[in-house]
Amino acid sequence: MDGQATVFIDGEAGTTGLGIRERLRGLPVTVRSIAAEHRKDPSARRDMMESVDIVVLCLPDAASRDAAGMVESIAQAGGRAPRILDASTAFRVDPDWVYGFPEMGNGQADAIRTSRRVSNPGCYPTGAIGLLRPLVLAGVMSPDHPVTINAVSGYSGGGRTMIEAHERDGGPAFDLYGLTLEHKHVPEITRYSGLSRVPVFVPSVGHFPQGMIVSIPLHLDMLADHPTGADLRTVLAAFYAESSLVSVEDAGPGLVADTLAGTDRMELRVHANDARRQAVLTARLDNLGKGASGAAIQNIALMLGLAPSAGQA
Repeated sequence: MDGQATVFIDGEAGTTGLGIRERLRGLPVTVRSIAAEHRKDPSARRDMMESVDIVVLCLPDAASRDAAGMVESIAQAGGRAPRILDASTAFRVDPDWVYGFPEMGNGQADAIRTSRRVSNPGCYPTGAIGLLRPLVLAGVMSPDHPVTINAVSGYSGGGRTMIEAHERDGGPAFDLYGLTLEHKHVPEITRYSGLSRVPVFVPSVGHFPQGMIVSIPLHLDMLADHPTGADLRTVLAAFYAESSLVSVEDAGPGLVADTLAGTDRMELRVHANDARRQAVLTARLDNLGKGASGAAIQNIALMLGLAPSAGQA
């Protein structure tokens, strides 16, 4: 790309938008903004969109759909339509959008690099898909395997209202939610993990700002060829052997959720008791890093043909 690329963050005042703006300092791009009093002005937003290379949507689902429609109308009118990276849930299972998880498999990074519309993954799905997809693709786990996913996130993932409540009131210490079993992340977890049976997903929030652990318990004798924990680790390690951001680490007796806070990395582990034929898969990441803003920067860098920022190492 000739010259310095330009980026507009529509919704830059939110948690994810602020995180993306901060991380964009590590890339050779120019970030353009609309004056606060004009951020909801459709004409001002449209003019800004026509002037930049990438629009990053950090908006609620309905607003993201409206913004994507605005970009489409620019293209239909023969204007200079930007490429889009959407951070909402609106397009994550839309076949016309590329899912922005570069480590998901061969060709995914190239698909992101050339796409005009990329959907940034959710934080919980990044951990769940990161653990499950390699096992399904390798034939170790059947697509109809009954999967249960437990996860805990720092409260920053809940947005401004939750952040203010935790910092004002000091809690709750632990909040189990999504018990209707209809969480918005389930469709993308199911699709991109390669599952045909919808998993049981139980999310929670702890009283810590950033960090996340996604855990998946398994009975080894219910998997193909009755693998050991070491066999599962080998599959994961081979799948991510070329990744600089996703690593497979040795398992220990415990795991702290916020160790990777402030980074854009994800660590995967297999905690196994072969004598009992049981294992727990875990993914540890920063819900605002590889789970949100960090993933967005990785995708922006790919879309613009740029090297990842130093902060992603």
